[in-house]
Amino acid sequence: MPAPTPEQVDQERSSTATQAEGDAPVPRRRSERRRLPLRRGGFTQEAAVGGHKLFLRTGEYRDGTLGEVFIDIHKEGAAFRSVMNCFAMAVSLGLQYGVPLEAFVHHYTFTRFEPQGVVEGDDNIRMATSIVDYIFRVLGIAYLGRSELRHARPAATTPPSSTPAPTVRARQSALDAQLDGMAGDAPVCDGCGHLTIRNGTCYKCLNCGNSMGCS
Repeated sequence: MPAPTPEQVDQERSSTATQAEGDAPVPRRRSERRRLPLRRGGFTQEAAVGGHKLFLRTGEYRDGTLGEVFIDIHKEGAAFRSVMNCFAMAVSLGLQYGVPLEAFVHHYTFTRFEPQGVVEGDDNIRMATSIVDYIFRVLGIAYLGRSELRHARPAATTPPSSTPAPTVRARQSALDAQLDGMAGDAPVCDGCGHLTIRNGTCYKCLNCGNSMGCS
């Protein structure tokens, strides 16, 4: 077998190097953490899910977007509280590294585990299938405008009528005038001391129904 020429050796080395470069993994660009300002806004929501009280606190960037979440479970076991604290830290780090809130809301709403049930203390949400479901419903409504996650719709304001309705004071005045005309010189009831009105030749008590003055 004839020995390869120098040109063939150089061509083989070039093809091997090109193949190795093609097989090498392309380095991925690392995301940078967007840290929150030292003084930041947010809100605190106190509620109870299935009788279990919790506090949800948020931290916001200066543009109003969500950057961190704190979850405090009231009077729960140390293990469950620790798991929820670590979960909140993981979500906060994800938000600061660029994970969109929409992804969290999509994956964690409607998760089902105990405690679950009736929600107390929140005007927008009445039921939750878990504490995590409730938390991301609140965040979706507050920061994404996801109105379909709320159970109670805002009360619609009715336009004022052109004809004003009679006030309670006017209705009471009309009733008093009618009773004054019926009572006249009627005495008070000798049984309960309440007002009486004329009833034919007798007087009838409006409170106990006692009849007076009948012979």
